[in-house]
Amino acid sequence: MTPHQLELAGSFTFEGHRLAYTEYGQGDRVVVLTHGIMFTRRMHAPLARRLAAEGFRTITLDLLGHGESDRPTESWRYSMPAFGLQVLALLDHLEIDRAVVGGTSLGANVALEVGVVAPERTRGLVVEMPVLDNAIVAGLLTFAPLLFAARFLPFTVAGVAGLAGLVPHGSQWVDVVTDTLEQRPASMAALLHGVLFGRIAPPKAVRRTISPPALVIGHQRDPIHPFGDADTLAADLPDAEFAQARSPVELRFDPDRLTEVIVDFVRRRYEP
Repeated sequence: MTPHQLELAGSFTFEGHRLAYTEYGQGDRVVVLTHGIMFTRRMHAPLARRLAAEGFRTITLDLLGHGESDRPTESWRYSMPAFGLQVLALLDHLEIDRAVVGGTSLGANVALEVGVVAPERTRGLVVEMPVLDNAIVAGLLTFAPLLFAARFLPFTVAGVAGLAGLVPHGSQWVDVVTDTLEQRPASMAALLHGVLFGRIAPPKAVRRTISPPALVIGHQRDPIHPFGDADTLAADLPDAEFAQARSPVELRFDPDRLTEVIVDFVRRRYEP
């Protein structure tokens, strides 16, 4: 197995809870990727492998309440700023001084929080499908029913999780979907409550102070990730590039074009 093909799973403790991650590749040029809400680190495995093949040590993290990380049932433990601190704790655990930090949807907002609190640890940000002001109403309409079900109809969440557990694993995107459906009602309710009723994203005045270079990826035809949010974010950030996806799933199912854009951006963050 060559260095860029190495895949190592690990974990560490943050504020008394276990957080799980996977490392792809080796080296001093590091990228950290975080996932969307209720998804897991598995969603970024194809991109992580491609970045590793290009010589970047790439780490995917299950944020608290997701995947193989612990899932506490207190809503106050879940917020975008708290998730940002978990990324920094990962860097500390692995003794990494600086990294490119990226993510999708919730993970995109987490990357922004890292850029706010620790720009000196951040070589660049990859922000795919950020969730800002234009998405709040659609987000509430989408996730409030899930919060209601988890709080008051937990047997429905447990039933879906049970059915998902019966699906054979082995396919990348089948596994991503089943990972997402395998929820625990109490922790899912706490996660959604903490995220929906907390700080969704840094406000505009704060976004204008985020100094690390950023690649913002947006797309149209998705109310939860409106094109206007991505476009506005790229205008707000002091040093941002903008890439328009053809659809919300382009990077998942037809990834070549956007992957090249991301690899090029990451490569330039490590140029002398």
